[in-house]
Amino acid sequence: MFFSRKKKPEKIKKTKLQLFREYTVRALFIIIGAFITAASLETFLLPNNIIDGGVIGISMMLHYVTEWNLGLLILCINIPFILLAWRKLGHKFVIQTFFATSMLAIATNVFHGFKVTEDLLLSTVFGGIILGFGVGLILRNNASLDGTEMLSITISKKLKVVSVGELLMFINLFIYTAAGFLFGWERALYSILTYYIASKVIDSVLEGLDKSKSVRIVSEFHREIGDEIMKELDTSVTYMKALGGYSRQEKILTYCVVNKFEIAKLKDVVHSIDPRAFIVTEDVHEVEGVRVKKHR
Repeated sequence: MFFSRKKKPEKIKKTKLQLFREYTVRALFIIIGAFITAASLETFLLPNNIIDGGVIGISMMLHYVTEWNLGLLILCINIPFILLAWRKLGHKFVIQTFFATSMLAIATNVFHGFKVTEDLLLSTVFGGIILGFGVGLILRNNASLDGTEMLSITISKKLKVVSVGELLMFINLFIYTAAGFLFGWERALYSILTYYIASKVIDSVLEGLDKSKSVRIVSEFHREIGDEIMKELDTSVTYMKALGGYSRQEKILTYCVVNKFEIAKLKDVVHSIDPRAFIVTEDVHEVEGVRVKKHR
């Protein structure tokens, strides 16, 4: 039967060597991300009194007031949040977060005293880009540097009224308001711009620069179009049943996922067969699984 229950596939167990390699590579990328983040903080942002959001932003303001070690402040402030997240987010994530924060604390001392530029716009733009790339690498490897994110996740799960994003926005609003009183409102605005740039770069790192496109094609010549796509683009297609809203006639959707560089060629292939074909394309931020190709 079409809806018959299939046997659940057995979970693939990794060998000790595979796990060792996986954790080693993950730790290496976390260290690289921590050093990139520290380079942004110490050489672009901190010397120009431009701050990040979350725990790092709080630590930067405390460093300005007390002159205590920035890395130590980030680590100490993060510890309560890390302990709070132990049950909610899992021990692997918490351990990797503690490791990432410790590496950042060490890296800030390595770059301390270096200053690239005094230009506020250059510091904001390049500091935000480098910061976002470093934090993105760490997040991509299942760790974090910001305890306020973990706090927001925990509170959101308990209250079930406000979202994680809304809580983060409220926390960062308070932080940047405090930065306005401490550094001046111009620096606070530059800080907000840095946070925005960093968040966009983080998204690019997490989603990947090589975005794919999902394509849905409605045409009476679905079989011919599907065969030609598989031939010319060397990628598989899926046929799905659909019902026309006005005609109430059954139609066949041709669905496939292609690289963004292949989208123009795909349209040419479709229109060469059916110039009136209806094509819908959407961004796909992440594709997992086997991309079935034709066997020659």
